[in-house]
Amino acid sequence: MDKFLKRIIWLFIIAPAVYLAIVWNTVPETVAMHANLKGEVDRYGSKNELITMTLLLIFVNAAVYLLLPQVYRIDPKRYAAENKSRLHRIAFAVSVFIAAVLCLLIYSSIHDSIEFSSRFILAGVGLVFAVVGNYMYNIKPNYFAGIRLPWTLNNDENWKKTHLLGGKLMFGGGLLIAIICLFTSFPLSLIILFAVISLIIVITCIYSYNLYKKLDGPH
Repeated sequence: MDKFLKRIIWLFIIAPAVYLAIVWNTVPETVAMHANLKGEVDRYGSKNELITMTLLLIFVNAAVYLLLPQVYRIDPKRYAAENKSRLHRIAFAVSVFIAAVLCLLIYSSIHDSIEFSSRFILAGVGLVFAVVGNYMYNIKPNYFAGIRLPWTLNNDENWKKTHLLGGKLMFGGGLLIAIICLFTSFPLSLIILFAVISLIIVITCIYSYNLYKKLDGPH
């Protein structure tokens, strides 16, 4: 599976450049480049700026994909190497998301429809959140990925139980975010996104701390 993902990921990474090349003749001289929190365009730029943004984000995307699966190499935790495959699949999901966002940004810039595309981007954030949550439940203790609290890093049982709960919450919360964001306005979608993520973080941290007091507290 990992070998297959490694073969096809570069198709996703370069897809925005291919898309921009295909639609280049229809790109106006001035394109939308930025929007405010209401999803309204507040800055325009040139076609050349669109090219620069596309190439820069493609480079960032490639760097994320190449570097994220390698962080286990500098992790002192003894189980770190076991996370390589999981980190690679998370990196794949993140890179596909970045590529999709970039294609949407190109589309939005050409058609001046940033508010419409922004809802899809937030829904995509929810889906990535769900994908990460799906791999979170069995990630091994490490210093770079996961719920890295003092008591989870120092107790394997706490780490395992915290990530089991956190993974379930992230998966369900991510799907909830994706569905809601598709059918609500951009400002409301943004509020829901931060509210759901904040709630997941608070619930997971409180659970983990209570577990710490139970497992490691004074007897």
